[in-house]
Amino acid sequence: MTINVLILCTHNSARSVLAEGMLNHLAKQSGKDIKAYSAGSTPSGRVNPYALDALVQAGVDTSAMYSKSWDEFTLPDAPVMDIVITVCDSAASEQCPYWPGSPVKVHWGYPDPSNAPEAEKKKAFDLTRQAIGYRMLQLLALPLETMSHAERQSALLRLQKS
Repeated sequence: MTINVLILCTHNSARSVLAEGMLNHLAKQSGKDIKAYSAGSTPSGRVNPYALDALVQAGVDTSAMYSKSWDEFTLPDAPVMDIVITVCDSAASEQCPYWPGSPVKVHWGYPDPSNAPEAEKKKAFDLTRQAIGYRMLQLLALPLETMSHAERQSALLRLQKS
């Protein structure tokens, strides 16, 4: 049974894309049946080139990545989400749409690397990708497929504090 994870940010151009890419890449490497998606409440319509570069440098396939609205995941034919993670403070405070199946919801905030001075942007994106990658490794270490809803919620909240 595939565990579907939706990662949300406001513009779906940097942090949520980094998280989607890293989770899918690491899940594939570890043989876990987890599928990550990302979306935004007000998508920018483009993925930040620094985010794409940071992912490519980590060996992640970015060919199918694009900036999309969270509305895509409320449609009848959308995959049912088991976990919804917000990665930016503004998305965490917004009223999310109703997600069928009542997924576990958690906020794992990261500073926006897009706000770094131009000379430091590449490094900021690389560091953000590394931090997100570490948290995704922690998520992959959990026995998600055998955990109850309450156990998943508790475990993901513990990861929020690590």
